[in-house]
Amino acid sequence: MNWADLVIVLALCQFFFFGILVGSARGKYGVNAPAVSGHEMFERIYRVQMNTLEMLVIFVPALALAAKYWSPTWSGALGAVFLLGRFIYWRAYVSKPSSRGLGFALSAGPTIGLLIAAVVGMLRQAAV
Repeated sequence: MNWADLVIVLALCQFFFFGILVGSARGKYGVNAPAVSGHEMFERIYRVQMNTLEMLVIFVPALALAAKYWSPTWSGALGAVFLLGRFIYWRAYVSKPSSRGLGFALSAGPTIGLLIAAVVGMLRQAAV
């Protein structure tokens, strides 16, 4: 099994789950589409989803490229840290937004590591 591919699928499922939470929060807090503000708790849940989208745009291609040049298992393991980070970010942001730092670091760090791995892998291949 390609662990990097599995992590990408899980990241997309996690994002979908965050979208379900946003839809649920719309009903619970009376924030009708297309509004994206109106109740603080809705806005927190919405920001988790949007921040995750912002991160996925970088994370998914970085993971796919890193797995192309390095071990998909190790790339997937680093990607799994991203998933954990997003979970921690969600829980922290909803309860106390100022405490989201650890979750963000556990999301951004692996993404940066995967980007670096992708670039180094490309450079190594070009040098051969």
